[in-house]
Amino acid sequence: MSNQAKKDRPLFSLLAGGVAGAIEAAATYPTEYVKTQIQLQGKTSSSVKHFKGPVDCLVSTVKTQGFFALYRGLSAMLIGNSSKAAIRFYSFNYFKNLLSDEKGRLSAPRSLLAGLGAGMTEAILVVTPTETIKTKFIQDQNSTSPRYKGLVHGTGQIIKEEGILGIYRGLTAVMLRQGANQAVRFTVYNFLKQEMQKRTKPGEQIHWATTFGMGMIAGTVTVYSTMPFDVVKTKMQSIQAKQLYKNTAHCMWVVFRDEGVTALWKGATPRLSRLVFSGGIVFTVYEQVMKLFNHLSPQPLGQ
Repeated sequence: MSNQAKKDRPLFSLLAGGVAGAIEAAATYPTEYVKTQIQLQGKTSSSVKHFKGPVDCLVSTVKTQGFFALYRGLSAMLIGNSSKAAIRFYSFNYFKNLLSDEKGRLSAPRSLLAGLGAGMTEAILVVTPTETIKTKFIQDQNSTSPRYKGLVHGTGQIIKEEGILGIYRGLTAVMLRQGANQAVRFTVYNFLKQEMQKRTKPGEQIHWATTFGMGMIAGTVTVYSTMPFDVVKTKMQSIQAKQLYKNTAHCMWVVFRDEGVTALWKGATPRLSRLVFSGGIVFTVYEQVMKLFNHLSPQPLGQ
């Protein structure tokens, strides 16, 4: 098990990551919706309906718009989450193989670096455009006359009005968030996994429930250590961001100035409820799918 990463083939890692990301997105999206709604609130966002908290947002949305309103923007998130998880695991394993020792193990600093590389890669290739679209869709729903009729129409409108850069709004903030997210998440998960492997017999598999628990712990640590980046990312991707913020640093300053330092952790509760379970789901599904692929198509000895 200690050298499993060296046996993981790139195609398997890509496919397993995609499956894990899609399942995780579908299972946890309502919490992402609530988190985004809470973060869009603020003194500089008068057009956004204000909620007393996550529970009020959840109840009010279901009461006034129906249960399925909680899945507004899911299509963008589903495509994005599946793609970013595929890229994330593929790139993490790539960096991991470059940085691991002869036994296939990573030190904490090298794991942090591999996670940072994976996060930056997914931010540039997938996360920024899909999350920009998702955020604008959720905010558009709050207006009296929603403009976006669906994923294709909404994306077309954004590009028509703002150009291709319109779906890359907040790239710096997303790169900071994703880099920090995966650096922390993979470092914590890898540490826990390596510690568990020390306590298992040779050839013995780590139980899926243990993997789920390790993923939950990694998700919890990730939330509180990277929350300010997530808040700024959401603000930078809002519909009126172009008029309100000059850049990522200015956005963070405006949030701090107008709403206080605690606003940088706004939406932490729904994000925690999502990332705790998403961490458990995505790592568990990934590990199980990788085991299935490796079982169905084992590598020849010596590879």
